[in-house]
Amino acid sequence: MPHRRSGLLVAAMLAAPLLAAVPCAAQTTAPAGAAVPALDPDAIRAVERMGKALRALPYFTLRADTITDYVLDDGQKVSLSGTVDYKVLGTDRFFVEIQSEQQHRQLFYDGHALTLYAPRLKYYATLDGLDRSTQALLADSAAAYGVEFPLADLFLWGTDAFPTDRFQSALAVGTTRIDGDPTHHYAYRLPGVDWQVWVSDSTQLPRRLVITSHNDPALPDYQATLRWDTRRAVTAAELTFRPDGATRIVFVPVDTGAQASVQGGE
Repeated sequence: MPHRRSGLLVAAMLAAPLLAAVPCAAQTTAPAGAAVPALDPDAIRAVERMGKALRALPYFTLRADTITDYVLDDGQKVSLSGTVDYKVLGTDRFFVEIQSEQQHRQLFYDGHALTLYAPRLKYYATLDGLDRSTQALLADSAAAYGVEFPLADLFLWGTDAFPTDRFQSALAVGTTRIDGDPTHHYAYRLPGVDWQVWVSDSTQLPRRLVITSHNDPALPDYQATLRWDTRRAVTAAELTFRPDGATRIVFVPVDTGAQASVQGGE
């Protein structure tokens, strides 16, 4: 089924240095009668608190129920559901599993080597000698290695890779409960992308995300509802890949002409 992939917030943030800087509210000018995008200081502070809470976590386990819009060649949108599971230890080790009816992928990173595994196909590929933080790996993984990580923004909020001064608008929308957890709902705009986040009042962690790409006139969405476990310790053994009879294949970075990706069937 042909489709066009929905855009992700991290892509817009990484492209931001190539774009003209968005002026702050005090500098913004507009023709008479034109609306000036709102930059609510409370909404800005909310995302800064959320980033600080995320960066303070020594480890966590996360499950996300996701809905991704795919746009067919005739412009019709189709929404497909899936799940994303993360186990994270410190700033340089993680495991992520992406599952849907169309694909099943696992990625392991131990601070040195990144392994991509397809459980249904029993193939894996490993890229050695990375020796970098999770943030640095996720920031350039798509461009350098052809690997797109879901919810990569969780690792960028609260860092220099996510500058809030590039917001075109930032709005406080209201309040609601997600799985009984009181949250505040905020909406933001960046060049090429809108995103919404529901932040837990108690933990300051995001409970729901909706990301809307402007790169397609159909405005496809990526939605994720997040359930956190920050109490159970994550061990290094949980993040270690064991081949168990799987076949190793070559992991070729995209800049050499080939691509390893978490997309695709099986």
